[in-house]
Amino acid sequence: MARYTGPKQKLQRRIGEDLSLKTNAVKTAKRLLIRPGQHGHRTHRKLSDYGVQLKEKQKVKFIYGVLEKYLKKLYETASKDPTSKGTALLSLLERRLDNVVYRLGWAPTRAAARQLVSHNHLRVNNKKMNIPSYRVKVNDVILLKEKATKIPVVAELLKDDSVSPPAWLERQGPAGKVVKLPLREEISENIDEQLVIEYYSR
Repeated sequence: MARYTGPKQKLQRRIGEDLSLKTNAVKTAKRLLIRPGQHGHRTHRKLSDYGVQLKEKQKVKFIYGVLEKYLKKLYETASKDPTSKGTALLSLLERRLDNVVYRLGWAPTRAAARQLVSHNHLRVNNKKMNIPSYRVKVNDVILLKEKATKIPVVAELLKDDSVSPPAWLERQGPAGKVVKLPLREEISENIDEQLVIEYYSR
């Protein structure tokens, strides 16, 4: 599947927020408020309503590492939800396998989690699964293969008892389980999903 492979810091500077795309938060913060480009430091234009909606939509894309075509398809799926389109959209993004691996604390970033999935380091319900966009379901069991637990970064994270996955997930060492669908209050990212819905429903 296609993905963005350019500099992550540039994306964060474009939005002006730490999107958890890099592991060094201190280094990220140093240039976060300087927009990318030769004259980035001089840019102080006020955004239009459309610009605000576009920026929020771009933020969602950058955070979850997805492309426009995929996000629009998810919006169309979320639009069929009779309760809240915005919450449904975020729930679909949260249930991506690469995001679940990140939420379980097995990878420092979503990009690293995506690599774990695509390099065949996981099993879902005891079956090989190497599709980062796979949408987990309630009662799905995700297991890190033994070779993955020997990767230095992963091994270090497995030892970290301070990692606490959200309430919709359970983790016991290299095993995780989806106990329920994610609720809006269990999604910690600073996202105004209503702006994203307004952008696509123009």
